[in-house]
Amino acid sequence: MSTRNVRREILKGGLAMAGLSAFGVPEWAFPALAQGEVVVPFVDFPANFNPTPAPDRRLLDTRKIEGPITPKDQFFTTQHYGHPTVDAASYRLKVSGLVDRPLQLSLDELRKLGSTDLVAGFECSGNRRPAQGLVGNGRWTGVPLRTVLGRASVKSEAREIVFFGADRGKEQVDFRGTNYDVEQQYGRSMPKDRAMTPEPFLAWALNGEPLTVHQGSPLRLLVPGWYGAPNVKWLAEIHAQEDQYLGKFQARWYRTLKGEMINGEMKWTESAITHLNLKSFVARVTRAGDTHKILGVILNDGTPLKSVEVKIDEGQWQPATIDPATAKEKYGWKLFTYTWNGATPGEHTLVSRVTDATGKVQPTEKELENKKTFLEDNSQHPRKIVVS
Repeated sequence: MSTRNVRREILKGGLAMAGLSAFGVPEWAFPALAQGEVVVPFVDFPANFNPTPAPDRRLLDTRKIEGPITPKDQFFTTQHYGHPTVDAASYRLKVSGLVDRPLQLSLDELRKLGSTDLVAGFECSGNRRPAQGLVGNGRWTGVPLRTVLGRASVKSEAREIVFFGADRGKEQVDFRGTNYDVEQQYGRSMPKDRAMTPEPFLAWALNGEPLTVHQGSPLRLLVPGWYGAPNVKWLAEIHAQEDQYLGKFQARWYRTLKGEMINGEMKWTESAITHLNLKSFVARVTRAGDTHKILGVILNDGTPLKSVEVKIDEGQWQPATIDPATAKEKYGWKLFTYTWNGATPGEHTLVSRVTDATGKVQPTEKELENKKTFLEDNSQHPRKIVVS
């Protein structure tokens, strides 16, 4: 089937979806390049960009997005202790702590608890300009976390659920100037009330195939609408406890320092990395004849969207169109396009912004100037191209 016919079939299948009128003209251009369509390079993109800088690192080249679902061999991965080796056949997920029934579950036993699919996209909290490559969107297969916690029967006094990966390494823990050398697993936690909601998910497959080692084989945690750090890969243990968990990657490494005016005074606060902040960025620009098409990505925490817009140079904000195939997935990324006619020769700056149904608008870089740490950069990202 030709690319044009593929586009036609997609348009047949999804244009009646409620709410699309809010995003402008309901015409979606499938991301794969059409005949005669060429990519217009960004002049501010790193010339030495390498999507696989190390065996255990991978970035998505967002200029090459070809559809709503990221292929498993392109899905980004990053971690702190390398890739552990976990044998799927002998694997057991331990559930311990303040539970009535401690568990050790094999993959087969987990599958017997039920199997469902979840489309979820997310980014690393350190994802930022210029490449924006620590991002992906997949169809995950697994079981809701609360099903497993229900089987273990978490006790009423438990307030925190901790998730430990099989990856581990040596750390120095500083206590008032004294360093202690210890071995630690990668660990994250969430309040029990959040863990018992329908959304948190234990996944054993991505895009219909077993997880690869890059994606946390044989089992990983997914918290839809959250950044990547809480989505513990190579999940080995779930532990219910009363006290707050203060491991390195929960309490110290993944924090955002920002200033906020309170009662006329700047207050500096640190906050945990949890839910995705509202974000969009231009991923690719193509040209066919005199027409340019802008393709972009939206990430958020699942809050319904109101609009996505594109601005060329110092012009007015113009409505863009969200792909109906991605609009229906609450926690998946959303792809959008904007058709730009009449581009004049020379350098141009393109930027997008997204607004959700609560009225929250993606901030500019200046509006985030009181955020001192680089994590959670959801600022509007201007990109430059040259029209010949």
